[in-house]
Amino acid sequence: MMLVDRLRSALHHPAEDIVLLAGDERDDDRRGRGGSIMPAAVLVPVTDRTEPGVILTRRTDTLSHHAGQIAFPGGRIDSDDANATAAALREAEEEIALPRDLVTVIGAADRYRTITGFEVTPIVGVVPTDLVLIPHEAEVAEVFEVPLAFLLDGANHIEATVEWQGRDRHYYEINWDDHRIWGATAAMIVNLSRRLRWTS
Repeated sequence: MMLVDRLRSALHHPAEDIVLLAGDERDDDRRGRGGSIMPAAVLVPVTDRTEPGVILTRRTDTLSHHAGQIAFPGGRIDSDDANATAAALREAEEEIALPRDLVTVIGAADRYRTITGFEVTPIVGVVPTDLVLIPHEAEVAEVFEVPLAFLLDGANHIEATVEWQGRDRHYYEINWDDHRIWGATAAMIVNLSRRLRWTS
């Protein structure tokens, strides 16, 4: 079965009894901050190779939000975007020069609420291998690829806790090479791994 078909089947016909992570915070946390939610979208670009990978970015250290963090290409859904898919493709083109017409869109995965007030829709897409990707100088310090099998392996999902604003916050992190993937990005990967489990 081709990668596109495997991903589509796993995303649209997941196994039963999947437990998914909904967000960084509880509903009462959000109400306490005014409850404003901003829609956002990210692209999960899976490379079409025998051993597929996932393209990720490292944000520049000069950004006011999420400086230096590992993330999928993406951002806020603008009023000009037709939907979350359009926003994710636009952001990926702006951030890493990934041509939107080279992305085979599989579909939307599960939305995730961040502590910063975004509700993020991950859009899974398949991209050709060995594309020349150019990071946006002001936003992206590095573009790299992590093996999909590594990200899907639950053994690599490390649960951690940190005290934040007087209470314990639980989160996941995934360490690959010198990269620490954590927070919302790691949570979306955990959700995807639970949905996209398949046998090779």
